[in-house]
Amino acid sequence: MLELAPIRVNVISPGTIHTNFNWVGAEQETRDKSYDEYTNMNILGRVGHADEATHTTIYLMTNKYTTGNTLFPDGGFILR
Repeated sequence: MLELAPIRVNVISPGTIHTNFNWVGAEQETRDKSYDEYTNMNILGRVGHADEATHTTIYLMTNKYTTGNTLFPDGGFILR
């Protein structure tokens, strides 16, 4: 297994990320209800933004010493 050590493997497991795609085709009432449910699912009380997930990706791309990790940019959802 150590012969594979030069290959870095990491996982990003994001929570709900707000994008325009989240709500395509949904009625406004459904959007509002879903958004409220998502914001209450994590301890920060909001959904994430794409740039927040991007920062996690950039960190993993630039830190060559990080391997074998799962990062959770999820607003604390995993803590519940």
